[in-house]
Amino acid sequence: MNTTTQDTDTETVNRTHTASQPLERPLEGRMLGGVAVGIADFLGVDPTIVRIVFAVLTVIGGGAGVVLYLAGWLLIPEEGRDQSMASDLFQSLSARSR
Repeated sequence: MNTTTQDTDTETVNRTHTASQPLERPLEGRMLGGVAVGIADFLGVDPTIVRIVFAVLTVIGGGAGVVLYLAGWLLIPEEGRDQSMASDLFQSLSARSR
């Protein structure tokens, strides 16, 4: 039996969706930036489905999947953080201009 598949299945089962769960990029279960896993957790679906949607949008949508993934990476905060990377960037830029 492949233990990697078993670990991934267990990890997916251990995540549960609650109505008050915030949209965030988790630290565990991510492949790149955690955007697909964060969206999947928020929607209560399997992360593979979200990854496939990003791949289809990239191939058929003229690269839209890549643009949306990068936007999610910038706009969705990482687990344990209050703000996204884009928000941190805007705050640091506004502090410099004062």
